[in-house]
Amino acid sequence: MCSFTPAAELTLPMDMRAAAQARGFVAEATCPAHGAHVFDEARLLVSELVANAVRHGAPPITLEISCDGTMGLLVRVSDGSPAAPVAKEASVEDESGRGVALVDLISDAWGIEPTGEGKAVWFRIGLAA
Repeated sequence: MCSFTPAAELTLPMDMRAAAQARGFVAEATCPAHGAHVFDEARLLVSELVANAVRHGAPPITLEISCDGTMGLLVRVSDGSPAAPVAKEASVEDESGRGVALVDLISDAWGIEPTGEGKAVWFRIGLAA
């Protein structure tokens, strides 16, 4: 992890306003030492993960962003449920069910970790050119 820029953390409400708050918080994330900032794609992924936490998780929902040095930014969304998100095959008509697939497609790496209170879903997205 970066020794120049401390991780930023935000606790989010357990309602659909959380995704908008998370996008705004992520938009401010930078590391001047490594030139790291968040892509538009990262805001999309955070929005998906936070919406999943609101729909399927449990409080508290926490968003953490940290610089991973020259690897980019590491983003974690944790909630109080131990149940892991499930990748689904969404049809064209489905209004939801694409979040995990988007995280897998867009991020450089991602995973799920158990926490003392539930789980954290994380992704890393590389440095912007």
